[in-house]
Amino acid sequence: MSVDAVAEKLLAWYDVHHRHLPWRAAPGAPPTDPYKVWLSEIMLQQTTVAAVKSYYAHFTARWPTVADLARANDAEVMAAWAGLGYYARARNLIACARAIAQDHGGRFPDSEAGLRNLPGIGDYSAAAIAAIAFGQRAVVVDANVERVTSRLFAYDGALPANRPAIRTLADRITPAERAGDFAQAMMDLGSSICTVRSPQCLICPLHDACAARKAGQPEAYPVKAPKRVRPQRHGTAFWIERNGHVWLVRRPTQGLLGGMRALPSGPWAETDPGLAEAPAEARWSEAGSVDHIFTHFALKLRVVTALEPIDPAGGEWWPVGRIEEAGLPTLFARAASRAIAAGEDRER
Repeated sequence: MSVDAVAEKLLAWYDVHHRHLPWRAAPGAPPTDPYKVWLSEIMLQQTTVAAVKSYYAHFTARWPTVADLARANDAEVMAAWAGLGYYARARNLIACARAIAQDHGGRFPDSEAGLRNLPGIGDYSAAAIAAIAFGQRAVVVDANVERVTSRLFAYDGALPANRPAIRTLADRITPAERAGDFAQAMMDLGSSICTVRSPQCLICPLHDACAARKAGQPEAYPVKAPKRVRPQRHGTAFWIERNGHVWLVRRPTQGLLGGMRALPSGPWAETDPGLAEAPAEARWSEAGSVDHIFTHFALKLRVVTALEPIDPAGGEWWPVGRIEEAGLPTLFARAASRAIAAGEDRER
């Protein structure tokens, strides 16, 4: 199958089998609103489509345009993002919206180069927005596209070191027309048919062109370098409750979970820090622990509670009955659940 035939076959498949997603235009339709494409692409980074749908609906209902988002309160945006993870994306989302409003007259740049100059937009996102929102030919390579491309060519260079080579191969099959549809078709093929395990080669529109299928080992691609073991860290979260309210703090803007509401916590260290940097003197009770995986390390967060009339500084009292409205990131939402459950156990 020729390179041109790959795109032709894939687009014909996409016209019939494409996923219906709220941020997508129909196959062959004019490109959709750049704001919707940008917002969905930032949300989808390292996150599943299923997880993103409700967040996307909430954001577009509350901030329907990039100008609305540019005017939004930082804390409200961070709270709306809570639970979606990788919170630097939310901070960059706000910065990018404001840069578009202030420096670009409220309009997204329509070139990859211009898009890459915006906060939080890297090579992949710039290519995706250029292709999907502006109909430009751009080589869009995410994890699904990497997998499809490496199998099509049976490319055995290990990732992530050889990602530039994968992009070169993807460039060979990217058409000049309908580049946005082609990029989304590659993504859909990877998510539904050319999956990590048990790819459905018999119904794949590209099975005749796939070198990995012909070799009888599609699951051997892409080749991945051995994973590095994540270091383990330990920390302590402090639940201070008084008169039906819990003490919450705002994490520093820079760093992990920056700018988010959270329970007070001490250092995250290689060994258990115990009650180091406790926000107040109190009789602390154990409430268990929660485990959480960050990109570069694993964290075991011990949860301790105090039900005393102490008054820490630098935070706010939040109603325990409305803790779900506080916009806590997943780590601290789970820690809060652990503290509440421990309190209920003590009352029984």
